[in-house]
Amino acid sequence: MKKIFVMLLTFSLLLPLQAADNGSLINDPGSPVQIFFEVETGLFSVLNHRYQVGREEEGATNFDFVNQGGQDILLPFDRYTAGLTINGRHRIGLLYQPLTVNTDVTFREDVMVDSVLFTAGTPMELKYGFPFYRFTYSYTFLDREHLRMAGGAALQARNASIVFKAVDGSGLVVAQNVGPVPSFYLCGRYTADSGWYVSLDATGLYASSAVINGANFDFEGSLLDASLRTGYPLRKGMEVFGNLRFLGGTSRGESQYPAESWSVTEERYGENFLGTMAFTLGISIY
Repeated sequence: MKKIFVMLLTFSLLLPLQAADNGSLINDPGSPVQIFFEVETGLFSVLNHRYQVGREEEGATNFDFVNQGGQDILLPFDRYTAGLTINGRHRIGLLYQPLTVNTDVTFREDVMVDSVLFTAGTPMELKYGFPFYRFTYSYTFLDREHLRMAGGAALQARNASIVFKAVDGSGLVVAQNVGPVPSFYLCGRYTADSGWYVSLDATGLYASSAVINGANFDFEGSLLDASLRTGYPLRKGMEVFGNLRFLGGTSRGESQYPAESWSVTEERYGENFLGTMAFTLGISIY
């Protein structure tokens, strides 16, 4: 992934200077449709992460992935976006966010997940995979010399795969699913005369089943992807930036949908609470 970032940066710096004079590296400045690309890479830390399958009163463990599951280290973080700006105000973006953490740990206490008991002393291989794709539409409703603000909506497709695997083969729990996550989007950007800018954007939603998916069973969930960014144009059509991002979400409830796939947990009640903080460096080309 980092090779892609280096390749894009090198390619941009080697473009002829005439391209910069038009105000864009890759677009015809007279066209109503402008293409943009954005890549960022860095590190993230898991601030808190609790996961549970089954009810505690029935023996299920409220598992702490940070203190018990090896997620207490800095981890690589990458993010890729491509999209279109139409007539300067309509912006359509497609984001891909890889997010998979593989850790190895020996359980020091008994842990029960989905009615499977992993006893103390068991060496484990854990996987928490939650990569997603996100489609975002926004409209710039304020466009002044130094300040721009936009708002819109997003639809995210999660691609979750969570695995608890005993190294000796004594136990295995797999929980996988694909599902849509709708949300709202808001962004503001202040640009100084020098070209330096600072921006704040957020994608998020809190919802219960009655609002979002029409289910008639207890369920609640939330998403927040918020970043504070500062950047500077290296040349026309290309910006570099640093980004501080909080990415997290919650889910809690008891599903009454049929478990048709063998990769769906047998226990229907589950909880998942995740909060992360990332620092990245990136480049925008437009």
